[in-house]
Amino acid sequence: MDIKGNTILITGGGSGIGRALAEAFHTRGNQVVIAGRRQAALDATTTANPGMRSALLDIEDPASIRDFASRMRRDFPALNVVVHNAGIMRPERLTDGNVADAEAIVTTNLLGPIRLNAALMAHLLAQPKATIMTVSSGLAFLPMALTPTYCATKAAIHSYSESLRYQLKDTSVQVIELVPPYVQTELMGERQKDDPNAMPLDAFITEVMQLLESTPDAHEILVERVKPLRFAEANGGYAGFFKQFNDNVADHAP
Repeated sequence: MDIKGNTILITGGGSGIGRALAEAFHTRGNQVVIAGRRQAALDATTTANPGMRSALLDIEDPASIRDFASRMRRDFPALNVVVHNAGIMRPERLTDGNVADAEAIVTTNLLGPIRLNAALMAHLLAQPKATIMTVSSGLAFLPMALTPTYCATKAAIHSYSESLRYQLKDTSVQVIELVPPYVQTELMGERQKDDPNAMPLDAFITEVMQLLESTPDAHEILVERVKPLRFAEANGGYAGFFKQFNDNVADHAP
């Protein structure tokens, strides 16, 4: 991926990793369009970054996604990069019989990118060069038992990205999977934003942009902090690492 001269759509772009990525791409001369469900967050981001554009998107609603894709094709005909960053992460107790959170997580984290890709695919295939960036997680490779459906959707996004990349291998569309570690955002609430155990957001974005620039043909973007999770199974001792990791999470859960 060339990190300059693109028209880039970033879902979930009003906060956290999405906003930070949007600002990083914006400062490099790209036309950036952020999308999300919270108008106030979108407005705050575009006000702080003159020239950045925004659009409301309900990623849970198939009809909203179709209408949104039509607006993107109409208003931004040069659109050639889509970053599927929108996502939700909620703790679940699998013994209580409640599946409402699980259904919302699957709809947002997995069906959302799949539906938006389908709605924009013909447009992206018509571009001389295009990129689809999915956002999975280190937890796709070593799950946190506290958030089972979130981890399952991120594992599914990894698998989906692999298949998507293979199906698009003879086209102009590149598929990149961004694999974040635990980062200081508000994905799991305000406490996470200041958690010293999480990677500072600025440091994460700096390393991501360096990797995108230095390895433009990369299939996965892996900061050093996420590699123990990404390669947990390959490195051996997976069962012990899984237990230690989840025992530590349980000991520090609020």
